[in-house]
Amino acid sequence: MIRRFAFAILASSLLASSGSAQTLAKEQFGAKRNGSSERSAPIGGYAKGCLAGGAQLAETGPTWQAMRLSRNRNWAHPDTLDFVRDLSGFAAKQSGWAGLYIGDMSQPRGGPMLTGHRSHQTGMDIDVWMLPPKRLNLSPRERENLSSISTRRANGAYVNQNWTRQHHNILKAAASDRRVARIFVFPGAKVQMCKDAKGNRNWLRKIRPWWGHHYHFHVRLACPRGARNCVDQAPPPAGDGCADAERWVRDILNPPPPNPNPPAATPRREFVLADLPRQCSVTLSR
Repeated sequence: MIRRFAFAILASSLLASSGSAQTLAKEQFGAKRNGSSERSAPIGGYAKGCLAGGAQLAETGPTWQAMRLSRNRNWAHPDTLDFVRDLSGFAAKQSGWAGLYIGDMSQPRGGPMLTGHRSHQTGMDIDVWMLPPKRLNLSPRERENLSSISTRRANGAYVNQNWTRQHHNILKAAASDRRVARIFVFPGAKVQMCKDAKGNRNWLRKIRPWWGHHYHFHVRLACPRGARNCVDQAPPPAGDGCADAERWVRDILNPPPPNPNPPAATPRREFVLADLPRQCSVTLSR
């Protein structure tokens, strides 16, 4: 009996030590302060990958400012930085805004984040604030304390008074860019854009309704040409997606009855390094 008890204690201690050795990937990637010394490349998928040779977006540019600098999430693939320059330049020239406030992109080496997003792991995602910038000389302290504005009402079924034609035009310009795979925005905004769109509506296909996304919109770029280890998301369904957005709004206004026998919630498992593409180990070490 004593031997069995001792063996049980030893076995449990070994299991505990082996579990503690599995450092979470988000802790490993979150600890890196700079990009890896590799050629820049997105690796894996948007929600299960990393970023080799990440490039840092300048904290302030001619037509943008990176926000929440303490998070160190203004890193991305060079194509993403080019997109930020282009879209913010459009906003400054065509919309009357000073430019754009840029929220989270990726960590220096991508990968899972300590807090927040499940995606943003490969340097191909950008959050753009809905707040129209009035000036682009905010101090680091101001960038920590300033908040964006909400553009939704009725839990996202409609836009509110903060929504402007400039928001529509900037989102249209982003969706019309060949580098963009899709853009996430709250359902009411998509429905409003469908109502206001004139002429060619092909770009609307990339505007996809999703929960939240009323303080910012989320731009997702497609894998760059030649990025062999990058995994694209499946393309959006055919069509302009307006009927789908209207269904979202109907469900917001008249929620379907709850399932009387809902399936048990499955807790989300945190990734360890072995869960990610094997190239991510190299990126983490360089």
